[in-house]
Amino acid sequence: MNRLSWNRLIGVLVLFVCGSMGVCVSTSVADDGLRERLKDANGARTDLWVYNDIQQAMTEAKKLNKPIFVTFRCVPCKDCAAFDADVANGNDRVQALAKEKFVSVRQVEMKGVDLSLFQFDHDLNWAGMFINADGVVYARYGTQSAEGSDAYNSIEGLLNTMNRVLELHAAHPKNAAELKGKRGEPKPVSSALELPGLSNPAKYAQETTRSNCIHCHNIHDAEHKHALDTGKFSIDMMYKFPLPDSLGLKIDRKSGVLIEKVLPDSAASVAGLLANEEIVRMNGQRITSIADMQWVLHNSPLGDAQVEIETSRSGKHTVALKSGWKKYDFSWRGSMWNAPPRFQVWTPVLSNDAREKLNLPATDTPLEVRWINKQGKGGQQAFNDGLREKDIIVAIAGQPARLNTKEFNMHIKLNYKVGDQLPLTILRNGERQELKINLVE
Repeated sequence: MNRLSWNRLIGVLVLFVCGSMGVCVSTSVADDGLRERLKDANGARTDLWVYNDIQQAMTEAKKLNKPIFVTFRCVPCKDCAAFDADVANGNDRVQALAKEKFVSVRQVEMKGVDLSLFQFDHDLNWAGMFINADGVVYARYGTQSAEGSDAYNSIEGLLNTMNRVLELHAAHPKNAAELKGKRGEPKPVSSALELPGLSNPAKYAQETTRSNCIHCHNIHDAEHKHALDTGKFSIDMMYKFPLPDSLGLKIDRKSGVLIEKVLPDSAASVAGLLANEEIVRMNGQRITSIADMQWVLHNSPLGDAQVEIETSRSGKHTVALKSGWKKYDFSWRGSMWNAPPRFQVWTPVLSNDAREKLNLPATDTPLEVRWINKQGKGGQQAFNDGLREKDIIVAIAGQPARLNTKEFNMHIKLNYKVGDQLPLTILRNGERQELKINLVE
């Protein structure tokens, strides 16, 4: 039997694509099938990206003594699609650096990912991590906020981080002390399929398609559910990976480490931090990006805390933070929707034309009930309590509706708990009605 027939028999066909550096990267029929099932148009560069196989990349990196660049991408998500395309296929500078200096991986699902090694903000639609073959974490890249999915990400910023990673890799292991804290404490389980709060694990365990892919945010969803099931959930769990803005620092987004502005009277200002300096270390960890700063802050207490910051010119500063310093607008987070209370009603902002026809003030943002999820307890209860599709929510607890859809759902989670009633004023067929929606989940 020839090799081709044997490979067909066992269902595995390995193709070797050699790049200009003479390094062969393998891909398989299974990978091609995954690309097709996910409709991953940006995953075609098999000469550059190891596809969805971190272990293969670690093996190659060990042989080549190169750092590993892993991009995590939720393919079906629209947010960050343009940035993902630019990184994966478009930008020549990223491609040249990723191919020559790194072993680069495109990871499109979380099923087999080591959660203890790859700890990052799982609500991101695109994230990058840099490690070596021994599992030492060099850096994180990728930041998101209520400003939008791509407000912080840029090719220039990514390249700056990649070049800093190369410096760290060249200096390793002499710099091990300033990298130690970049790898988090081990997680209780090794993979997403083992998470105790993962809904419908049997479905996720099947062959990956767009309908059963474990998205990054599903990990936070599972963590929230497990916390609920064990009576440990708190809304404080939503304040993950705060920006350096929480300290009063505005960081240049392309540099990733340069202090652009220190806000007056902020904790950073009191500590003596100055604009036009670069942040070198935080709590002893070498900083390469804003995401690195967020990692340090994420692992700091929500209550009173201190953060040690070392800058390029003025040296070390101790930033003293008061309880509640982590709080910020988390309405952009995908995992917010599964945090309690779950309203389970889709309410986009009413169009300006429709608002004007109803003679509602221009300062208001009425919300139109487009869909009620009657398969969920929260949606079914809202329906039972009188809410109907096409209703217009004009006030919440007597106050005019002046929130967008995400802000409205965040408002519910911040101000109500399961068992409370949500007072809504609605317009139905031009008439106002008062409803009280019982929040049951």
